[in-house]
Amino acid sequence: MDKTLVEKFENQLQGLLTELEELEFTSKAATATVVLDQSSVGRLSRIDAMQGQQMAIATECRRKEQISQIKAALKRIQENDFGYCLSCEEEIPAGRLAINPATTLCVKCAK
Repeated sequence: MDKTLVEKFENQLQGLLTELEELEFTSKAATATVVLDQSSVGRLSRIDAMQGQQMAIATECRRKEQISQIKAALKRIQENDFGYCLSCEEEIPAGRLAINPATTLCVKCAK
C-alpha cells in the first residue's frame, strides 16, 4: 500500500483516538451511580436517570472497544502490517479502509 495513503489513515486514526479519549474523559459523570432519594426525585425520574446511566455505560463499553481497535490498527501501521486481512492475509481495498481504517478483515472474510 502507498506510504502516503498509510500516513493518511494513521492521521485519521490518531484523530479518532484523540476524540474518543476526550469523550471518555468528559462522559464519566453520566455513568455515576444514580441517587435513589425518593424525597427529592420521583419514581419516574429515577427510572429515567437509571436508564440514562445504563445507556451511558453501554456507550462507554463501545467507545473502549473502538479505542482498542484503533490502537491495534496503529500498532499494525508501526509494524508494517496495516492494510492486510488478518484472516486471508490479502490486501484490504483502500475504499474499505477509508470507511473504517481500523478494520481487520477484507470484504470476503468479513462475510
